[in-house]
Amino acid sequence: MAGAADTPPRQRARVARPTRWAAASLGIVALASALLPVPLSVPALLVALLAGAVVTDWVVARRKLPALERTRPPTLALRDPIAFEVDASGLEGARNVHLRQPAPPALHVDPAEASGSHLAGTLTGWHRGVHQLPAAVARSTGPLGLASVDHIVGGSETVTVFPDLPRARRLAAARRRGRTTEEGRIRARLGLGTEFETIRDYAPDDDIRQVNWVATSRVGRPMSNQYRVDENRDVMIAVDAGRLMASPIGDLTRLDVALDAVAVLAVAAEDAGDRVGALAFDARVSRQLRPGRRNAENVVRALFDLEPTEVESDYERAFFAVGRQKRALVVLFTDIVDEGAARTLIGAVPILVRHHAVLIVSSADPDLTAAVSTLPDDVRQVMRISVAAELLASRSRSVALLRSLGADVVEAAPRSLGPACVGAYLRLKQRARL
Repeated sequence: MAGAADTPPRQRARVARPTRWAAASLGIVALASALLPVPLSVPALLVALLAGAVVTDWVVARRKLPALERTRPPTLALRDPIAFEVDASGLEGARNVHLRQPAPPALHVDPAEASGSHLAGTLTGWHRGVHQLPAAVARSTGPLGLASVDHIVGGSETVTVFPDLPRARRLAAARRRGRTTEEGRIRARLGLGTEFETIRDYAPDDDIRQVNWVATSRVGRPMSNQYRVDENRDVMIAVDAGRLMASPIGDLTRLDVALDAVAVLAVAAEDAGDRVGALAFDARVSRQLRPGRRNAENVVRALFDLEPTEVESDYERAFFAVGRQKRALVVLFTDIVDEGAARTLIGAVPILVRHHAVLIVSSADPDLTAAVSTLPDDVRQVMRISVAAELLASRSRSVALLRSLGADVVEAAPRSLGPACVGAYLRLKQRARL
């Protein structure tokens, strides 16, 4: 089996239990004793014989020690299933064999059980972090079918679940080929750049801003400036892990959605030649990684097991930590709920915009959008639509105020948040804001 590892036949536990056939046999003996006029010694003898048969069956089943071979789980991408198999050998002669792979809530095996000595399915990580996948269980039944034994062989495996980094790599590869998977059409590389390189003849597809009018007048034909696309700039990704990021979006949290988008943005910035760093905060700065080249994977590893806390976020403290560094693009992943919740963010943004380009990223709420686009059927739905519309209006006012302070704001649906961040990042490079 490719990617599999042999689990040594180290027996940790053998749980024995009678089967339903043993229970049925005992019931038949009890019923016959009640209906037939037989001495008490007869059912007692039958029960003793049945108990002896069960013990004998259990002893035979217990002696067959299985060897389990299981796919060694690699690092998983969040919600991205991989093939998973369990094979049991050494149980030849057993009447029935049943395999089961238990899993914690953060991992999902489908199917988790199978009859026979082979289980084939998928393993999916439902939550970021480091998790333990328990040992598989092989249940074998003795030759008489009266007793079964659960063999728990070997130990648990460590499974690490990251944000969807493979998808971020695929999107970056698509951009390098000049094609975006979301748009499905050929695109040129965004960004004119600001670093002057040379003067050349004008080409029909040149931007009018590239025309060098002095050189054109001097040589008598159109000439253009050639620029290098800006590289070697710093991109600092700040992730809010406070109370608001624990709110759900479908079956994910806002922090889960943000970290998937962080992976997409970090890979895009690395691909563009910029240095990438990260910072996570709530009431304090909990994690910090200085910007570096080819640092996207380090950024993901630094943040992949981040969990939201129950405290309010201290934006000023986080922004002071970022502000001490040289000029960078600071990308803040947070939740803009309404004017009241965003008041501390609005008050802290001027700390950054004086020295840095600031991009604030927040996931749109599909439930609110769906609520205001649904025709009401009763008074309760009218009230629900009214509340959703007020929240969206308050959120829009907060976004407008943040933009008036000099920050760029990105709002997008959860699945589109990463590509939307990359688009905003490339537009800022185009406008030489980094």
